Amino acid sequence: MAKNLQSVRGMRDILPEQSASWQYIENIARELFTSYGYNELRSPIIESTDLFKRSIGDTTDIVEKEMYTFDDRNGDSLTLRPEGTASTVRAGIQHGLFHNQQQRLWYIGPMFRHERPQKGRYRGFYQAGIEAYGIDGPDIDAEVIAVAARFWKKLGFKKVRLEINSLGSNEARQNYREVLIEYFSKDTSLLDEDSQRRLHKNPLRILDTKNPKMRELVEGAPSLLDYLDEESKTHFAGLKQRLDSMGIEYVVNPRLVRGIDYYNRTVFEWITEDLGAQGTICAGGRYDGLVKQLGGRETSACGFGIGLDRLQLLVEEQNLNQADNNPHIFLVMSGEAAELTGIKLSENLRDSNASLRLLMNAGGGSFKSQLKRADKSGAAYALILGDAEVESRNIVVKPLLTNDEQQTISLDDLSDFVEQHIIN
Repeated sequence: MAKNLQSVRGMRDILPEQSASWQYIENIARELFTSYGYNELRSPIIESTDLFKRSIGDTTDIVEKEMYTFDDRNGDSLTLRPEGTASTVRAGIQHGLFHNQQQRLWYIGPMFRHERPQKGRYRGFYQAGIEAYGIDGPDIDAEVIAVAARFWKKLGFKKVRLEINSLGSNEARQNYREVLIEYFSKDTSLLDEDSQRRLHKNPLRILDTKNPKMRELVEGAPSLLDYLDEESKTHFAGLKQRLDSMGIEYVVNPRLVRGIDYYNRTVFEWITEDLGAQGTICAGGRYDGLVKQLGGRETSACGFGIGLDRLQLLVEEQNLNQADNNPHIFLVMSGEAAELTGIKLSENLRDSNASLRLLMNAGGGSFKSQLKRADKSGAAYALILGDAEVESRNIVVKPLLTNDEQQTISLDDLSDFVEQHIIN
């Protein structure tokens, strides 16, 4: 007997009963990003592997361990996108979006990383993000963070913490890099295998280690903030001043470096304590050199990425408001004349009430069996139509979620009744 096919490990189906919370999050994201003047960009799921190697960094976990990479029939190396920023920059360069202009963009869609699946972390996951290009000052950093802060308010999240840091200029990072190499080289036996490999390639990544055995060593490392150039110090001070002005609370975390190489100056993370180890729900910062690094002109850039899977877990676990996908009406019909009238009636109601969610019975069945389907559908009302009602030009309106009495109204008055009493 053939074995039943299952989804690939780390990939998952989002079932109908879960889709309401997803739509709730996605709808708020689209409305929020648009309200700040950001425009949507949709990029392909598959990109050239070289795009991510050049942008994310050869020594990052993403490139070294996590990407889904394969050769196509032409022998080209392709990768399922592991994050959204590199694709956005590639599209911006390719289509001339960054030339002598500012751009505010947002994206939403599936990403892929071969990580160890656990609560809130999947190999196929969804991410939303915003990206601002061509704006150099700390004002845009503050705006990007403010968008995220408003997102949590709209979702109803209360226990979310903002951590910020500055990585400084490329020159400052290079100087700090040498300081870290000297510090961690004093006793390399204290470094785990990943850290020893990264020591001379990218020692800042050691600060991002998740190995608890190295916590004391990392905490004793020199602080990057002590090695910032004056311009970066001024930029970071300007960011903090603007966050203070907006009343957005934050913690300066000098060990925050992010796991992607393209960041410079401002970096930040939003963290919740309600998801255990997978507490980071939003991360971002500046990546002023990325456009040039990928072949474009020197362009300032700032943005964030949000893991929607983790947000969906919080929405469900905290019983926050969700999109209502249940029908307003379930149309019960019995008899040939009732079915012919009902199908026309359904379309007329949809024409006159654009927001109406109406589920029409299909496949026949007795009044009793159809009413069971109506109850199961979650509809607020059943409209009951038989041949006798067709002949008298009436219809029965039966409340399903309350104990109110059912009533009979004229078919001619039904559209107005639906508008006044069912939708509103």
